[in-house]
Amino acid sequence: MLFLSGKQVSHFYTPHCMGIQQIFFLITLIIVGSAAVRSYGRVFRNIRLGRDEVIDGNEGARWKNVLLVAFGQKKMFTRIVPAFLHLFIYLAFLITQIELIEIVVDGVFGTHRIFAPFLGTFYTLIISVIEMLSVLALVATLAFLWRRNVKPVGRFVKPEMTGWPSIDANIILLAEIVLIGAIFSMNSADAVLQGLDSDYYPSTGKFAISGLFGPALMENWDKNVLVLIERAGWWVHILVVFGFILYLPISKHLHILFAFPNTYFARLEPAGQMTNMPEVMQEVKSMLGLGEGQTETNYDELPEFGAKDVFDLSWKNILDAYTCTECGRCTAECPANLTGKKLSPRKIMMDVRDRAEEVGRNLDSGSSKFIHVDHQTNGRLSPKNYDDGKSLFDRISAEELHACTTCNACVEACPVLINPLDIILQMRRYEILTKSAGPQDWVPMFTSLENSGSVWQISTERDAWTQDVNT
Repeated sequence: MLFLSGKQVSHFYTPHCMGIQQIFFLITLIIVGSAAVRSYGRVFRNIRLGRDEVIDGNEGARWKNVLLVAFGQKKMFTRIVPAFLHLFIYLAFLITQIELIEIVVDGVFGTHRIFAPFLGTFYTLIISVIEMLSVLALVATLAFLWRRNVKPVGRFVKPEMTGWPSIDANIILLAEIVLIGAIFSMNSADAVLQGLDSDYYPSTGKFAISGLFGPALMENWDKNVLVLIERAGWWVHILVVFGFILYLPISKHLHILFAFPNTYFARLEPAGQMTNMPEVMQEVKSMLGLGEGQTETNYDELPEFGAKDVFDLSWKNILDAYTCTECGRCTAECPANLTGKKLSPRKIMMDVRDRAEEVGRNLDSGSSKFIHVDHQTNGRLSPKNYDDGKSLFDRISAEELHACTTCNACVEACPVLINPLDIILQMRRYEILTKSAGPQDWVPMFTSLENSGSVWQISTERDAWTQDVNT
């Protein structure tokens, strides 16, 4: 039933314009829902541009990562002050979802604070906790604005953070201030209206903050003004949330959602353990006569090793890129970056995400100019025949890749278990094994490995010392 009467159910909110508001809410909900399905669908499509990678085993350890790292914010607490500031916003975000569910239900069914009569004093407690956390979140938000704009932390002013990344962070922080203001405006006006019209405004008890400041500030205000403030707060609240939902796919704040699957699928092996390439292992074993039944493999054409573009990375690598919080802890810990070299692990992740987004936009265009010349007769554009003449190497320079010391400092520092090193290694492998390129300083090492099995150019065989032991 679209129009609900306050005489039928006392806690239903039914001013004369409620029916129009209800219709507008339903239309908005449908539009936002449809747009969100398309936006998040594109993100998942972009993640699936990567090659398949099977990640399974030890579900207990994976759920432990989710609980401790994603939910528990475990790795954030290596820096206590920002950890607590982030925790205030995080807890406020989680618990506010209870109030958000009520707002959506009220919007769909034309009710007002539908949970209040059923939950009683527990409802008062929940909203009071939300208000107290909102105050802490406001303090944290102002502190983060200060740390980014007034007296910026070093890791927030790196070259890759100029332009959109900096704007993106500020947009969300300012939106949070608007959201908190809407919550208190709505609750404060509602607290006064409960005493003026109990048919439309059910008793909720006295909330911790708005229950005090609302009556103190608005007790003698006109009822129509109070209704306008309450409704404005309600609508601003839900519209900011809707805007946030649509904004996430183009923002670094997508980590709010992706941190959970990313920590679940994170590598469980020791950080220093590097992934071998099966093709290379097979060739080495064949050359050394290891493994029964191993025969030399003949290739019609040389295979490509490593990763040139997002298609060569795994879906987990691209999920890492979309999960990146751009906090810069990886770059702040990177010894190469600390010594003035160009490498920034954060930039690597941002470049992978930007490249995936670029490929996704081109695929959405359907333009035949992006179809590889060898597949022009195959019809529609798809990831299998895509070619725009670009790659990750157009964004990530050889200088950056060569600067990495593979120390895993970036992997250890990441608060959501992202692995920038894996991407760096895959691109290095492509450069060296497929392109036969790389720094000239490395050539003697490769030659020595090939000739004597040692990275050092020595005149004797590597295992010569064993002959003395045997004698």
